[in-house]
Amino acid sequence: MPEVDEIDHHVLRLLREDGRRTFSEMADKVGLSVAAVKRRVDRLRDIGVITGFTVQIDYARLGWGIEAFTELRYPGTTPVADIVRTTVDVPEVQEVFTIAGDPDAMIHVRARDLSHLQQVIDRLRRAGDVTGTKTLLVLGSWTHETAPKA
Repeated sequence: MPEVDEIDHHVLRLLREDGRRTFSEMADKVGLSVAAVKRRVDRLRDIGVITGFTVQIDYARLGWGIEAFTELRYPGTTPVADIVRTTVDVPEVQEVFTIAGDPDAMIHVRARDLSHLQQVIDRLRRAGDVTGTKTLLVLGSWTHETAPKA
């Protein structure tokens, strides 16, 4: 396990809040020089703690306001690779989580509206060896970065 200290964790929190944050801004917040913060970020990338930088998207503004999680069930002999393959060509599927127990997988789905979501679920039900689904509609969400501060 790589050595990651409290300052590294602070740098990671700052980057999770804003991946475009400058080294200078982070240096001010963690009390180090700009060069020291850059070395830490480079080291965290080199050891695989930071695997990339990304953007957060407001999908509702793009017309994809429906978000759901769908449980997928398969016959007990279905290889995990086949479970993932079921969803790989479905652009509405954002993430796939293969899990132990029942169900076999949980997928994160985005759709334009409820009719579109129904089409996605119907497509998944016809794909591969899916034996059952259960869909949970997201009413709201938060992350550690977006949670209201107490």
